Amino acid sequence: MTPPSPGPAPTTPPPSLTEVETHGVDRIPDAERTATPFDLFRLAFGGANTFSTCVLGAFPILFGLSFWQGLAATVLGVVVGALILCPMAVFGPVNGTNNAVSSSAHLGVHGRVVGSFLSLLTAVAFFSLSVWSSGDALVGGAHRLFGVDRGNLTYAVAYALFAGLVLAVCVYGFRFMLFVNKVAVTSATVLFLLGALAFAGDFDPSYAGVFTDSADAATKSLFWPSFIGAALIVLSNPVSFGAFLGDWSRYIPAATPRRRVVGAAFLSQLATLLPFLFGLSTASIIATKAPEYVDPAAPDFVGGLLAISPTWFFLPVCLLALIGGMSTGTTSLYGTGLDFSSVFPRLSRVQATLLVGVVSIAFIFAGRFGLDLVRSISTFATVIITCTTPWMVVMMLGFYTRRGWYDPEALQVFNRRQRGGRYWFAHGWNWRGMTAWWVSALVGVLFTNIPGQFVGPLGDLANGVDISLPLSLALAAVLYVALLWLFPEPRAAYGPEGARLARTVEVPAPPITGPGTGVDEGPLSDPSTTVRA
Repeated sequence: MTPPSPGPAPTTPPPSLTEVETHGVDRIPDAERTATPFDLFRLAFGGANTFSTCVLGAFPILFGLSFWQGLAATVLGVVVGALILCPMAVFGPVNGTNNAVSSSAHLGVHGRVVGSFLSLLTAVAFFSLSVWSSGDALVGGAHRLFGVDRGNLTYAVAYALFAGLVLAVCVYGFRFMLFVNKVAVTSATVLFLLGALAFAGDFDPSYAGVFTDSADAATKSLFWPSFIGAALIVLSNPVSFGAFLGDWSRYIPAATPRRRVVGAAFLSQLATLLPFLFGLSTASIIATKAPEYVDPAAPDFVGGLLAISPTWFFLPVCLLALIGGMSTGTTSLYGTGLDFSSVFPRLSRVQATLLVGVVSIAFIFAGRFGLDLVRSISTFATVIITCTTPWMVVMMLGFYTRRGWYDPEALQVFNRRQRGGRYWFAHGWNWRGMTAWWVSALVGVLFTNIPGQFVGPLGDLANGVDISLPLSLALAAVLYVALLWLFPEPRAAYGPEGARLARTVEVPAPPITGPGTGVDEGPLSDPSTTVRA
């Protein structure tokens, strides 16, 4: 993969923090790309260095694993998830837009709405998890410190506080969000390290879980399903950023070496071992000192954490909840509002962000007080990731087959309410990529097996072991490459060096027409405007 030749140095100074971002999913001008791979690291790490990640980190203990078994499942989930995620960072610098828009090249001008839909579901799931866990911790800490009532009204106020602050940051946009995460990365890390001191005396790495030598045969048979299920829940956290990485990396100059961008995304997820291990370690203490809080039928990690915390750590818990809720919420909600503005071009980025924010807040309150969805959100998130991962496989293989070459004007056809271009395929849909995605996602859901939470119709075929993710990953890769070979795409969709790992057919691309072209049948976008990685 040959990096692009360096362009002119940025000449436009970055806007102030209080200046509302005006860019939607249009290509970011080269002069305004002032972000660095380290900024990407801070955003991706800051979005996961939070209390909600600690909650996910407690799941290995909830599934009955010992501390060391849980540690192995956690490390496996984080590393595999980071490896799956990190290549998705390259689309932003190459195309100057978000990943859903970039997917037009592989799913079609209209097929790109798949990425928008997946990012919306992912954002709602993780935004909700963040607000619920952080709100519960804030209310619990305030109750222990100041005797604040823990009624529904108090929780509603805490949730509204988090959601309102997050929405305000997202409306201001990228620069303000970057500032919040700069603060969050440092302060949350300090608070987690402070927590390590708070619980050092109670921590015992010899916590055995339920899969001991003395366990009965029925219990022992559940070990691998529980281990894989715990690893998949951990893995869902890094993979959840797949649809959002382009939202942040689009501000990185196109000339930045790809290895630095990919490396920043990978390291950002390895760094999340800090909150994951905090959640795992404290959950093992809770299981020993307050086991009623880790009952799989009604787990309450936040309540258990407060029950075992020394009094002096209540205030740090409240601060961690506030900082973490802001960080996770902004990284989830910002990208979805950004992308929603491209699905409905009549809405500006700010209007779309407000609309998505209001809908998400309504879901948070309904899920907490009306439908009691708090305990099922981890299942929801895992199923979403099962559907998102094949989409990511199609994107990454598409990048490889196109040798990193894209036409930025053709990518923007949908957003500009136009028709035609290199990525029009069949009426705006590329059925090759679409088929590889939906078939693999469906198979993944059918084979999902999360112990005690969700078992798909075919989930028990592997003796209770959840094989949904490796199966959907492999199927998406094989099916997509096979379809590209058996049903070649137009040569115009590829760059000057042609396709790699795929065949092509000489079919002229339809001209781009519609608003902005000045004519009903305009010329194809100028090849000189294309970008190559």
